[in-house]
Amino acid sequence: MDCEILQQIQRYMEPETFATGPDDIALDAIKEVGNSGHFFGIQHTQDRYTTAFYQPFLSDWKNFEGWEAAGAVWTPERAHHMFKEIIGSFEPPPMDPGIRQELSEFVERRKAEGGAPTDF
Repeated sequence: MDCEILQQIQRYMEPETFATGPDDIALDAIKEVGNSGHFFGIQHTQDRYTTAFYQPFLSDWKNFEGWEAAGAVWTPERAHHMFKEIIGSFEPPPMDPGIRQELSEFVERRKAEGGAPTDF
């Protein structure tokens, strides 16, 4: 859940979020739509709507009825499920066996020397 909050903050710090150029303010698009149209019908919106908003990877932004129909799964439960999937699908990165052995020996040596305590 922390990762998603950090990503949201990162997204809102991107210059596009607070840009104030003529194309960003879109006065021409507002004029084109007028008072009887809709913005999804114009090219300005079509060019931007898929990237204009933060897309959550964990949060469920459905309305209550949609959330309930989808099983009413709370965010911490979804996060735990995602954590289990990530751990379950872990594959060690490719590494030269000699380097892997050298790293293992280094860790064992540091533990024996009283290096920083670890949880492994």
